[in-house]
Amino acid sequence: MSSPRYVRPPTLDEVHHAARFIARVLPLTPLAAPADGTSPVLKLEGLQPTGSFKVRGALAALESLAPDRAVVTASAGNHALGIAYAATRLRRRATVVTSTTAAEAKVAAIRRFAVELIQAGNSFDDAESRALRLGGREDFHYVSAYNDPYVIAGQASIGFELGRQLEGPLTVVCGVGGGGLASGLGLWAATRSDVRIVGVESAASTALSASVQAGRQISMTIGPTLADGLAGNIEPGSVTIDLVGRYVHDLVTVSEDEISSAIRYLALERGVVAEGAGAVSVAAVLAGRVSDSAQTVAVVSGRNISPAKLGGILASGCRHP
Repeated sequence: MSSPRYVRPPTLDEVHHAARFIARVLPLTPLAAPADGTSPVLKLEGLQPTGSFKVRGALAALESLAPDRAVVTASAGNHALGIAYAATRLRRRATVVTSTTAAEAKVAAIRRFAVELIQAGNSFDDAESRALRLGGREDFHYVSAYNDPYVIAGQASIGFELGRQLEGPLTVVCGVGGGGLASGLGLWAATRSDVRIVGVESAASTALSASVQAGRQISMTIGPTLADGLAGNIEPGSVTIDLVGRYVHDLVTVSEDEISSAIRYLALERGVVAEGAGAVSVAAVLAGRVSDSAQTVAVVSGRNISPAKLGGILASGCRHP
C-alpha cells in the first residue's frame, strides 16, 4: 500500500447517533442465558438479517454519506454482505471486493444483492489493496471493514443494547480481526465504570495485538484458520490500533482446536450456529482465558458457515474444554 490514510476516531456524539439510528432500523438481538452459573451469556448477532454484526457498521457508514455517493469496500465476507444489505436498504450504489478464497457461503449470500462483486487475489490483504485503489477514485468512497469512524460507531451499538438488556458489572468478550468491533465496544465501555472488554484473536492471525503492542501497524504471517472473518493484516495507520490499546482491557488468543470445540459447544449445547469468527469469544471463555467475577457476555458475532464445514466440525467428535 502507499502512504497510510488518515482516519479519525468517532466522536462520542457519532457513537450515540449511530446507536439511535441502528435502534430504529434493526431489531435488538436477543441474549441466550446459560443453564448454569459458569457458562457465558450469549449475544446472538448471528440473528441479524445478514447473519453477522457487521451490518451495524455498514448501515451507520452508509447513512452518514450523501445519497448519491457510491461506496466500495473489501471484506472476508460479512462486512461485504453488510454493505450489500445497507446499500440495498438505503438505496446506495456499492462495489464489494473479496478474495478468491472467501467463504463460499458468504460469497453466495452477497450475490443475492444488487451490488457489483469483485474477487481479487488470494487473501484479504489482496482484496483490501484492490478496494483501496478503487476508493482513490473521485466517484467512490472507501468504507473499511474496521478502519472507519462510522463503522466503529455502528459496532458500538451492541454495547448500548447490552446496557438495556443487562445490569453491570459486565465482562464483554468479542472476536478481534481488524478491531472495529472491539474499538466500538471499548468506546461504549468507556462511558461505563462497570464494563470490561476482552478481545479474542485466532492464534493464526495476531496482527492487531502485535500492532497494539508495538504502537504501530505490524505485518504478520497469517495462517489458515476457521475464524476466516478475523484473518488478515490491518491497514497501515489504522485508528483501531490506538482505540484497542486505550479502551480494550485484555487481548487473548485461541487455537484452532479451541475454535472447533466452541462451534460444537454452541451447536450441541446452546442450540446456536456460529462460524469460526463468531465462536472465538466463547472459545476463550471455555478455555479459561477470561477470568473475572463479573457476569460474562460472549458476542457470538456471526453464523455464516458452510453446511459442509459445520458438518465436518460436528462430526469430528472432540469435546469442548
